[in-house]
Amino acid sequence: MKRNATAVWNGDVKTGKGTISTQSKTLDNTQYSFKTRFEDGVGTNPEELVAAAHAGCFTMQLSAFIGEKGFTIDEIKTKCDITLTEGTIVQSYLTVEAKIKDISNEEFQELVTKAEENCPISKLLDTEITSTATLV
Repeated sequence: MKRNATAVWNGDVKTGKGTISTQSKTLDNTQYSFKTRFEDGVGTNPEELVAAAHAGCFTMQLSAFIGEKGFTIDEIKTKCDITLTEGTIVQSYLTVEAKIKDISNEEFQELVTKAEENCPISKLLDTEITSTATLV
């Protein structure tokens, strides 16, 4: 499987602007700029997109591991915070809330750690990955 996205940029880094489009057209000429990355401009930025990718990938991987154990998932909600320091992504922090029937907290935490280590985006990121996971 291959997926793609395209970025187009016009101008210098501080005053220029660009657009990002994905193969699926979920993002279709979506605006990004220096202001959307480092200030409060309208549009997206690379770190936000990495956060979305990591949250989505991790959550799917966790659901697969939980399903393999035979548990019923009502809901898994994951927020991902990406930390960019001096031009480097230094951390991806996952906050997980899940409603899963009959799973113990110990087994849930083990599966969260396994998903952290094994989702494809976690494997791609060369950074510290941590999480807080709560059964509700």
